[in-house]
Amino acid sequence: MKKFTVAALLSLVAIALFAPVAFGAEGAAAASKIGYYSMAVIGCGLAIGLAAFGTGIGQGLGVSKACEGVARNPNASGKITTTLIIGLAMIESLCIYALVVVLIVFFVNPFKI
Repeated sequence: MKKFTVAALLSLVAIALFAPVAFGAEGAAAASKIGYYSMAVIGCGLAIGLAAFGTGIGQGLGVSKACEGVARNPNASGKITTTLIIGLAMIESLCIYALVVVLIVFFVNPFKI
């Protein structure tokens, strides 16, 4: 039952996302613009969602292992904390890079006249 629910939910999301592409076309130039921006919105949403998901998992694992390290050796907490903060900044910068790429893809206009 769970697989059916997930499949039904994914199909409804796909229908909702691709409906503007199917029904919003008026003319060749308008169709290409609408198609581009619809796909750009979908791609940008998926890209930043995956980036946030991945960085969230990475940060969670990093904090988890840092807590384990401090619990096992409290004398090394200063070095562990410093390394943790640097690592979290590096992980967060990956999501910011993904956001920059998403914004570039979203706001570029290849159909400028």
